Amino acid sequence: MQKSNNITSGPITRTVISLALPVTIGMFMQFALSSTDYFWVGKLGATAQDAVTTSMVITWTIYAVFSMVTVGVTALVSRFVGARDLDKVQYYIKQGMAMSLILGAAVSVVGYFGSPALISFMGAGGNSLALAVPYIRIFFASTIIYFIIETVYAVFRASGDTKTPTLVGIGIVVINLVLDPLLIFGIGPFPELGVAGASLASAISILIGTVIIVVMLLRGKLGYHIDEPLRLRPKIPDMLRIGRIGLPMATQQFVFVFVYWFLIKIVHEFGESAGAAMGIGNRMESFAYLTAFGFSVAAATMVGQNLGAGKPDRAARCAWGATGIAVLLSFAVSILFITIPKLIAGIFTDDPLVMTIAVDYLIILGLSQVAMAIEIVIEGAFGGAGDTIPPMVVMLPGAIIRIPMAYYLCFTLDWGINGVWWTLTITSILKAIVISLWFRRGKWKLKEI
Repeated sequence: MQKSNNITSGPITRTVISLALPVTIGMFMQFALSSTDYFWVGKLGATAQDAVTTSMVITWTIYAVFSMVTVGVTALVSRFVGARDLDKVQYYIKQGMAMSLILGAAVSVVGYFGSPALISFMGAGGNSLALAVPYIRIFFASTIIYFIIETVYAVFRASGDTKTPTLVGIGIVVINLVLDPLLIFGIGPFPELGVAGASLASAISILIGTVIIVVMLLRGKLGYHIDEPLRLRPKIPDMLRIGRIGLPMATQQFVFVFVYWFLIKIVHEFGESAGAAMGIGNRMESFAYLTAFGFSVAAATMVGQNLGAGKPDRAARCAWGATGIAVLLSFAVSILFITIPKLIAGIFTDDPLVMTIAVDYLIILGLSQVAMAIEIVIEGAFGGAGDTIPPMVVMLPGAIIRIPMAYYLCFTLDWGINGVWWTLTITSILKAIVISLWFRRGKWKLKEI
């Protein structure tokens, strides 16, 4: 628990970086995981890339459900680690794991059988639909392992160990790098599965990583042991406690993703090339998003543990310190998007039309990367405090307004597909301004969980 002492009393900037850097590296590994899939699938053409882009929105939706567990677990575990109450730390880890198993199983069944309807809803063409359904069904069949690994990641990070999830994440990416071409193209004794092979490669990689990190947790890697790990004994009131903390954040993320369901319908009005270009832009945006997410985790951990230790003013300094560093890094990403968009897009496609649309997307996207970093890190700080209502109040209208705005810009003002990209940029800037002003009020310091 020495790391916790640094979090509640050590140098802030150094501690923020030591917490955020492994998470950021780990997020880059996830970025590499999805980008590897998209790179190899790109060899199959724009239709295959559009199928993966359409499926991507569904996976985002499921990750929004994940966050109901992970945000609640992060807030409770970090708070009790800061208070040195290891009995409650252990107890809420078990409740979080039980909740992950229950939700993961439910989502897996419903999603598997509902996949065709979900893909059809987003307006995918016949060819994209045929490729996307098996891809997303494999994801749903393995959803439970995604729930488990994300929950265990949250436990490690809330306890101040952000390095172990990163190392496991690197291992997952390496395995996926090997499996992707083998299963997509049927190299050697492996079957040729096409787009579905990318999903299967990811599922196998995640399964191996899940086994490794769960074993580490049970063997006391964090400095405390989980007694009777197989006897989770789900307690509905305490799972609801986790859920109440995480639900506002999960709700806003769910709405954010649900809005994308409609945005991708608008994008499909401009053809499969637009869908493929959106996939390129989303993956490059995730480059900046995942960087900011590392500092969001650092902010959540430090805010939670410092509040648990009775140091609210230090918690605030930690949050703003993490935000400042994330802003500097995201500004560098913005410069790249604006100055070399064609070079970036060319990594994923050689289709002229896809290239043209993607270049515009990256330039417009570059204008909002600093704002995105601010909203992500401040949202994490609110989450670490267990005060998840303010981010929801800011993010929900900021997401919902995107649907009518995109229609207006695309079709009424006749901006074409660029109307979607401008919608994303404008709303990101507005949300960042509002949530940072709200955080400055400081009422989150008084939040009881």
